[in-house]
Amino acid sequence: MRGGRPSPPKANRELAALRSRLANAEAALRAVRNGEVDAVVVSGKGGSRVFTLAGAEHSYRVLIETMNEGALALTADKMILYANQRFAGMVKRPLEQVIGSSMRRFLSAEDRALLKTHLKRASESGAKFQVMLIAGDGSRMPVQISLRPMGGSSPSQRTIGVVVTDISEARRSEELLRALSKRVVQVQEAERGRVAFELHDNITQLVCAVLFRSQALADHLSPRDGTSKKEAMRLREMLGKTAEEVERISRNLGPTVLDNMGLATALSEAGTKFAERTGVSVDVACVKLIARMPADTELALYRILQEALRNVEKHASARHVTVSLRRIGGFVRLAIGDDGIGFEPGLRKAKGKGKRGLGLLSMRERAGYVGATFKISSRRRSGTEIEILVPMTAAVSAS
Repeated sequence: MRGGRPSPPKANRELAALRSRLANAEAALRAVRNGEVDAVVVSGKGGSRVFTLAGAEHSYRVLIETMNEGALALTADKMILYANQRFAGMVKRPLEQVIGSSMRRFLSAEDRALLKTHLKRASESGAKFQVMLIAGDGSRMPVQISLRPMGGSSPSQRTIGVVVTDISEARRSEELLRALSKRVVQVQEAERGRVAFELHDNITQLVCAVLFRSQALADHLSPRDGTSKKEAMRLREMLGKTAEEVERISRNLGPTVLDNMGLATALSEAGTKFAERTGVSVDVACVKLIARMPADTELALYRILQEALRNVEKHASARHVTVSLRRIGGFVRLAIGDDGIGFEPGLRKAKGKGKRGLGLLSMRERAGYVGATFKISSRRRSGTEIEILVPMTAAVSAS
């Protein structure tokens, strides 16, 4: 040692150690800046202390863990690489039993096929769909699943981000609204029946009485009365047409033929009356059922036909309509078709055509009330076909 200075070998060793510590510090700073470090342990007089870093990646982790939706990262073969605590709570399993398992274990066989289909689409652009999530205790939760590709060099290595949203409350609200709408329809039908009864038993009788008096008046007038006799004859004709119109309205409001003769006869009569009134030819092929369907099911199908014929009259400019009622497999099928101008069901209706949209909504809802499916096919200048399928659980065997 010279003049208190370290010898060259020792100085070189200290310099190398300082350079190593500096390199480590620079690497640590770089990791902190890039969000690669969640926490740092610092030693001091009071002992070691842990400082949590609020880097970008850490902020995302905190957000995902505190969000109200389940969050997952899936492989292409549906293995769960990551899940937050919210999703573990949804399926009522410990988080360690969720991560590393397959998403398939939380879905029914039907929903597994749905997941497989949407995962293929999600690898490119994402997807949204609804399924029932099966929890560890066997309970089920309706959820909406949103898929979005997260990265990967190839489709087999690609990771899919998943957000799982509980829609139980939304489903309950929909069911309450549907029940309320059904109750409104039931009240409407009851009121229609009351008005039909009043028209048939009171108004029709009064109109018929006036019609007979006008006929008697016309008969008492001699040809010499000329103008008076002609006026009495016109009055009698007007009263006759009024009586027929009141009877038609009464029959539409409360279809007694449906109660007395059954659905097939009621549909046939509705088609015949429509053809007589509008001049549009109607071909009805309705098979009589061996036994009666529930009254609300028969009434729903009858009202759907009425609404469909009303749309034909107002909008279709059709020359021919076909109506058929028959059994197909496990369903009773009602089909109504026309050769009119058609329309695009998916497009917003032009101004003045809104009633058609309301009519379609009414038909769809009536079908839903009795457990039937509603399908409409139409194209411009190619006519329209409506199909209602009532499952045999809601109907009866048809010949």
